[in-house]
Amino acid sequence: MNETLAARAGRWSAKHRKKAVLGWLAFVIVAVVVGGAVGMKKPNDAQEGVGESGRGDQILDAGYPDKAGETVLIQTKNGTVRDADVRAAVADVVSAVKAQPGVQEVESPYAPGNEGQISQNGRSALVQFEIRGDDDLAEERVGPVEDAVRAAAAQHPGVFVGQFGDASANKALSKAFEDDFKKAESLSLPLTLLILFLAFGAILAAGVPLLLGITAVGATIGLLGPISQLVPLDENISSVVLLVGMAVGVDYTLFYLRREREEKARGLSSREAIGVAAATSGRAILVSGMTVLVAMAGMLFAGSRTFSALGIGAMLVVAVAMIGSVTVVPAMLSLLGDKIDARPSRWLLRKVGLGRVEARLPHVLGRGMRDGGQGGRLWSAVLDRVLRRPALSAAAAAGVLVVLAIPAFSMHTANTGVDDLPKGLEVMQVYDKMQAAFPGGQIPATVVVKAEDVTNGRITSAAQRLADGALKTGQFEEPADITVNPDKTVMSISLPIVGDGTDDASTAAVTMLRQDLIPRFERDAGESAYVTGMTAGSKDFNDLMKARAPIVFAFVLSLAFILLLVTFRSIVIPIKAIVMNLLSVGAAYGVLVWVFQYGNLEGLLGFESNGAVTSWLPMFLFVILFGLSMDYHVFILSRVREAFDSGMRTEDAVAHGIRSTAGVVTSAAIVMVAVFGVFATLSALDFKMMGV
Repeated sequence: MNETLAARAGRWSAKHRKKAVLGWLAFVIVAVVVGGAVGMKKPNDAQEGVGESGRGDQILDAGYPDKAGETVLIQTKNGTVRDADVRAAVADVVSAVKAQPGVQEVESPYAPGNEGQISQNGRSALVQFEIRGDDDLAEERVGPVEDAVRAAAAQHPGVFVGQFGDASANKALSKAFEDDFKKAESLSLPLTLLILFLAFGAILAAGVPLLLGITAVGATIGLLGPISQLVPLDENISSVVLLVGMAVGVDYTLFYLRREREEKARGLSSREAIGVAAATSGRAILVSGMTVLVAMAGMLFAGSRTFSALGIGAMLVVAVAMIGSVTVVPAMLSLLGDKIDARPSRWLLRKVGLGRVEARLPHVLGRGMRDGGQGGRLWSAVLDRVLRRPALSAAAAAGVLVVLAIPAFSMHTANTGVDDLPKGLEVMQVYDKMQAAFPGGQIPATVVVKAEDVTNGRITSAAQRLADGALKTGQFEEPADITVNPDKTVMSISLPIVGDGTDDASTAAVTMLRQDLIPRFERDAGESAYVTGMTAGSKDFNDLMKARAPIVFAFVLSLAFILLLVTFRSIVIPIKAIVMNLLSVGAAYGVLVWVFQYGNLEGLLGFESNGAVTSWLPMFLFVILFGLSMDYHVFILSRVREAFDSGMRTEDAVAHGIRSTAGVVTSAAIVMVAVFGVFATLSALDFKMMGV
């Protein structure tokens, strides 16, 4: 059925090429316009949390609606906060922020009861306040507040004044992620075009895969706007869509172009060659796309809104690219005809420094990318030796992957902490100063209590004993902060935590708090309490991933096995594909641990190791790698099966299938490595890990 569908779609597209191209462009434009008009709705922290910490975040979100906490640090190098110049700076900051719209609950460090807002060495003070409004409104209102703080700071050059908080950090990080996405986009597109040009030797042939990838990514991001109104999507989703969309979009188009060129080299007309490509490569694309979709669907079983969002974005861009490759690509090939193979002059290539590279590359990639011939010298030489000693070759390849996978057995995962965010941001530099002056104050463990009246004596007494007991353990810092919402239904006990929020010291503190202090508090107060905060959230997310990983792995492997079994009518092929993919995943895990957890290549990649791999990445990597690598499996095995069904012996069919696909698989892999490599150059640690 897939073959019939792909063949019919290709023939119709080639025959009605203008309708197909204009229809695709109309779809992309409408999607982009609608998405831009609707906008992307992002989840708040309470919606993304899991486990006990997630429950605590939900109570806080409901009990303290629509507000963002902000802090201004005033610091002197030589004197103390009691000096006149520091007092003047604090006064100017207080009056400046009070005058801004939406600001409330401004607390001076000199007010009675606020002694905890002055550091132990007496050189730093904090002005704390809130900004009313939901996440978007608070982010909008924080701009004038930041301007007012900067203006106050300019009046006191001898004193450091800097701001950090929920809204200011979100604003700065959103801008940083947006800049990273633009950088990835601006670097990946010309890199992809260059590689494809070197592979095809023709600018139009190189442009078609790039065009499908760009339009698939653009249309998907547009479609995610309306979807996000129902399921809020993380702002990182755009980067994931770009990464996956460019990879599969280029892959699928290369498969199509490669077969069309091969058939034309055999003497078929352009229309006939497109028909054969639709019936063969088109079918392989549909099978491959369905396999990738199955793998991506595994993220929906992770039990996390973050993974659900990533799964929705990845599945959607794969589906869009798959549909485009079997509809608009045949139309483009038919529309361009022989013009698609037009090559620039050797003189021009020499002028831009590509003459020698362009001439030599076919020997590596294979002439098949350019004129429909067999694989290049490199792959022919490799294949001859592999087929001569298949058992030895398989053992050697598996051995290399196993060695690379060894570090994965010591993998430690943790949510990316504040310390791992881009250090160049002004808010992060202020955060570092705050963390040094008030250890743990910006990453506290927060105990949340909900009751009809949290101000009754039993609860308040238990809360004070909890704060005092936590401080005596040495695993928490001054000052503990106990607040009650206006309705007196929610109490928040903020306990500054030791460590950096993601290390063993912080995790041990949260474990002790939950196992020892919270049960005692619940007995004394007669109410349930929930521990949240960055460390608690990281631990809960890790626990969830460990619990859900077997379900996700089993789902992906089982459905992939069934799909390949039905497609190729062989039990050996799906087993081989799954084993090979698991070895590849293990090797990728090992490299990830060796680089980021062990701290190798820090200087080259521009990061500081936090001793962990970000919690969401291992499962995401498994799903993405398994899905995308199946592209190559299906494409190669489809050619092997086709040759076998035509009467070739198994060994000859294997050799023919791999030689016929070596060039396009290598080109597609080089494009993927280039696009993913761009992400390794971005500022955020999560992006670097994902790219590597």
